[in-house]
Amino acid sequence: MTINIAVAGTGAFGNKHLDGLASIEGAEVVAVVDPVESSARKVAEARGIPHVTTDLDDVLCCGDVDAVILATPTPMHARQAIACLEAGKHVEVEIPLCDNLADGRAVAEAQQASGLVAMCGHTRRFNPSHQWVRRRITAGEFAIQHMDVQTFFFRRTNINALGEPRSWTDHLLWHHAAHTVDLFGYQTGSPIAVAQAVGGPIHLELDIAMDLSIQLKTEAGQLLTLTLSFNNDGPLGTFFRYIGDTGTYIARYDDLVDGNETPIDVSDVDVSMNGIELQDREFIAAITDGRQPNSSVDDVLGCYEVLDQIEQQLEAQ
Repeated sequence: MTINIAVAGTGAFGNKHLDGLASIEGAEVVAVVDPVESSARKVAEARGIPHVTTDLDDVLCCGDVDAVILATPTPMHARQAIACLEAGKHVEVEIPLCDNLADGRAVAEAQQASGLVAMCGHTRRFNPSHQWVRRRITAGEFAIQHMDVQTFFFRRTNINALGEPRSWTDHLLWHHAAHTVDLFGYQTGSPIAVAQAVGGPIHLELDIAMDLSIQLKTEAGQLLTLTLSFNNDGPLGTFFRYIGDTGTYIARYDDLVDGNETPIDVSDVDVSMNGIELQDREFIAAITDGRQPNSSVDDVLGCYEVLDQIEQQLEAQ
């Protein structure tokens, strides 16, 4: 069974999805969408993709498109995801699902009405390093007591992951915190009972807090301490420390070490070390199997409920 896919957005993450899809049997990219036609055409020609358009609606009315992957600007995610579902297309939307809770709930309602596959790209669930830890948890060999996570960037101007000017503003809370808040709930398996945060000064041009400190506590008592900054001049990325009852593990992208920095081999955890490819494999498998995927829209909605609670606290400060 072949799933014909349109990829919307030919920036850094659109190309990551195209790389991943190229390794997946049964996935065929038949169209690329980007508002800059020259960018879409360049990607399509390099990859042998037959259809190029600047308008998502063009692929939504195509009968030979089964599914859409949205790697578009955050403010478009919810509206475009709903449009895909209403057009009868399965959809995978890059993280974050939304930048406000009402929009996230609207996507979940559209999925339920359509019965189609709707997935959000919460990649940390699929990274082999975090999968390795989860296997220990589900086997009863490790229980999280505290996760200490740092998300650090140096982004004092409005640029994207490629260092190019961005037409919209990225967000520490609704995008970058979403990765960790979701992962914490996923790995602990316990509802969030306490959520609190403080934010740094608001940037005069970007109109967002450039630094955040977030604390969560589950009903079972596990803690999350999450530090985020766009002001960090040093190593960039997100670094996860799992402190548990039988050990400590530190995940840095796809590398995993124990608390004493002894490397742990995660190369045989899954069929690939590429987290984007693995989440795309889950998307394709869910469509083929007629089921909802890991990190379905409904599954991740609780993360955005926590983010909404934190945003209300920050606005009151």
